Amino acid sequence: MRKLLAYPLSVLYYLIFGMTLVFFHPIQWFCFNVFGYQAFKTTVDALQLCIMRGLLILGTRVSWDNPYDISTDKPLIIVSNHQSMYDISPIMWYLRKHHVKFVSKQELSKGIPSVSYNLRHGGSVLIDRKNPRQALPAMMKFGEYLETTKRAGVIFPEGTRSKDGYPKPFKTKGLEILIKKTPSALIVPITVNDSWKTLRYGNFPMGIGNHIKFTVHKPIEIANFTDKQALLTTVEKTITDAIRVN
Repeated sequence: MRKLLAYPLSVLYYLIFGMTLVFFHPIQWFCFNVFGYQAFKTTVDALQLCIMRGLLILGTRVSWDNPYDISTDKPLIIVSNHQSMYDISPIMWYLRKHHVKFVSKQELSKGIPSVSYNLRHGGSVLIDRKNPRQALPAMMKFGEYLETTKRAGVIFPEGTRSKDGYPKPFKTKGLEILIKKTPSALIVPITVNDSWKTLRYGNFPMGIGNHIKFTVHKPIEIANFTDKQALLTTVEKTITDAIRVN
């Protein structure tokens, strides 16, 4: 019965989701080219809020557990497990004061209204995962950008989303580069739970009645770790120990 109900709700959701992306695309373009970055960012923030609110059509809600007052005076490296595309808008919206940017695969830079434009112009880094000669310099430049602007970069070290909630081993090369190039940053580990359930049946129909939970762990000063391998191990263990699959 639950899956049967998911069909009409998914059709309605995809319709609203697509209209939202198309609606915001020209607004993003106009704000970026006429008024500049801050107006553009305001529009992107509004887009993320609308995408999140659209999930209510599916009976999906989002909650955060964050007892920390994270400074905006330092760059952030946000490290998270990755369960679905619905990890992204909540992170962008909830941490919007930190000017969140993403490490994203190059394939997303074209063809998706609003999303592709934001990735190309908003400060995120687009990497070709099959081409280290492109990816490594791009990551270094991104780290330098975060260090200079004191903004936040999000990286999903699993490399691809977990389809069943169980975490994949972290691939830490990109994170190592960011740590090296953003020495004054705080690392903010985040655990995502139950986002994968939005796609439990695949892309259609979508899962309904889910509760996506985000847990922010204590920020870590990079400068406090002389052993970078110990730092990487600590970050991965902190995130994965809080994953609950049911």
